[in-house]
Amino acid sequence: MVTCVVTGGAGFIGSHFVKHLLARYPDYQVVNFDKLTYAGNLDNVREVADDPRYRFVQGDVADETAVRDVLEGADYVVHFAAETHVDRSIGDAASFIRTDVFGTYVLLEAFREMGGRRFLCISTDEVYGEAGDEPSGEDSPLMPKSPYAASKAGAERLAYSYWITYGVPLVVTRCTNNYGPYQYPEKMIPLFVTNALEGEPLPVYGDGANTRDWINVSDHCNALDALLHTEGIEGEVFNIGSGEEKSVNEIAQAICAALDKPSDLIRYVTDRPGHVLRHAVSTEKLRALLGWEPAVAFDKGLVATIRWYVDNPWWWKRIKSGEYLEYYRHQYEERGSA
Repeated sequence: MVTCVVTGGAGFIGSHFVKHLLARYPDYQVVNFDKLTYAGNLDNVREVADDPRYRFVQGDVADETAVRDVLEGADYVVHFAAETHVDRSIGDAASFIRTDVFGTYVLLEAFREMGGRRFLCISTDEVYGEAGDEPSGEDSPLMPKSPYAASKAGAERLAYSYWITYGVPLVVTRCTNNYGPYQYPEKMIPLFVTNALEGEPLPVYGDGANTRDWINVSDHCNALDALLHTEGIEGEVFNIGSGEEKSVNEIAQAICAALDKPSDLIRYVTDRPGHVLRHAVSTEKLRALLGWEPAVAFDKGLVATIRWYVDNPWWWKRIKSGEYLEYYRHQYEERGSA
């Protein structure tokens, strides 16, 4: 059996990748290593909980003993575990540095000593900062504009140094904004969908003209699968994206229309500090090497995603309580109108 350790496998993208591997590779066993912080949720992987090829281990990537234990005998490591929300990083940068940078160091050290076929370091297009007039290429300068983005830039550059210095076989990926089922509802699309379903305002930062490249999480998983198993690309960085850019306003309007909700639910609030105007990446390198293409058009993927949240209130209603409500009130209800 081939063993793949997925860090952060109870989170949004990580849980999709865990299920992707188990569905595609009958000879793989997948170890899900997750601290189960606020956005980690074992309901995300409930479909595979009884699969004999799946094992969950609760632990912290910054815990050297736990990491060494879980990496013992691993062929592959796919490293998703991170603090990920830009807004939260503005108020608590320290936890991002600890998990995203130091945690990556701990994993790299253990992997370097124990060996393995491939370490896949999941980064983000946030490391580029503003895309400007042209989509960011893999050789574009890294100009992160938030503590989250800076922590991811530090983590991936540390990973690259382990390739150069120690020959650790790794690949770095920088993906654009993901969407799909099981996404924690602090993120924009599930936040807007669930708020609209409850008749609550859709809080839009600034004028809502900020744009992002949006990719369905299933397309992201397919790209990661290909990069995990492609030989001869050690030390390389790959952008992943769909090429479909949408503004916050466009998405908010589309969600209201799909749910037959009035557009006056959209409420403009004071912009967040350092808000990037445009994220977009060139994926020519990935497409040329692998022939990869995204399979899910954004309009169809958004409708399917909305339908999932409509059909699964059991999943998100429980989340939108307790700590979440405190965060939401601080983040949006105490914020002035734009």
